[in-house]
Amino acid sequence: MSSHNGSELHVLCSSGQLFLQPLWDRLRTWEALLQSPFFPVFFSITTYVGFCLPFVVLDVLCPWVPALRRYKIHPDFSPSAWQLLPCLGQTLYQHLVFVFPMTLLHWTTSPALLPPEAPELLQLVLHVVLCLLLFDAEFFVWHVLHHKVPWLYRTFHKMHHQNSSPFALATQYMSIGELFSLGVFDMVNVLLLQCHPLTVLTFHVVNIWLSVEDHSGYDFPWSTHRLIPFGWYGGVAHHDLHHSQFNCNFAPYFTHWDKLLGTLRSAHTK
Repeated sequence: MSSHNGSELHVLCSSGQLFLQPLWDRLRTWEALLQSPFFPVFFSITTYVGFCLPFVVLDVLCPWVPALRRYKIHPDFSPSAWQLLPCLGQTLYQHLVFVFPMTLLHWTTSPALLPPEAPELLQLVLHVVLCLLLFDAEFFVWHVLHHKVPWLYRTFHKMHHQNSSPFALATQYMSIGELFSLGVFDMVNVLLLQCHPLTVLTFHVVNIWLSVEDHSGYDFPWSTHRLIPFGWYGGVAHHDLHHSQFNCNFAPYFTHWDKLLGTLRSAHTK
């Protein structure tokens, strides 16, 4: 690389870091909260419920607003309170009895100060994309095994499939074993890539949003799969088909692993 190109790259990286530095400096004023063992639980629950709530409102309005039903994959289905409340209760219960103790254990064994420098913008984007790709591959293998091995399915994954027509709050309706597996994937990936704390937060926000969107039951013109070209990303109709047919579309987000295994099925050909 020439010195001219190297200097241009250095300026680009520096500008990317400067772009995120004010945000990171503001977050670091809350360092005591960010470093608290309570923060991951608070962050996870509020982000998840915050993303679910608009879809819950849409489900309430859908029977009374015909225009909404054109975007709903199952126009005649709306989750009842008796379906919504157990899902919310399961999420709160799991965070109380599993996520918080694990967070507390991590906090007591490996406390660390937040770095003063923000990550470079390009590095943050690259790490988030890599974390998503790694998570997608790991969950694909886990998911296929749990559908092919009856004992694994009954013990760990069956709970998540109790709702054949997914809705937003059913996203985290899963067993402790499944939640633990997903948590391990997340933790290993950010450690492997040595992600900056701001990158970790960003990845978790993106990951939670994509998982909620995939289970929402609404296929809007601005849904993620319509924004990513060439059919690389499955999306809500893609994942909804997995819930109704069980033997296809095992990857949570992208489509390349299902293409390789021959388990990819288009929602338009069901």
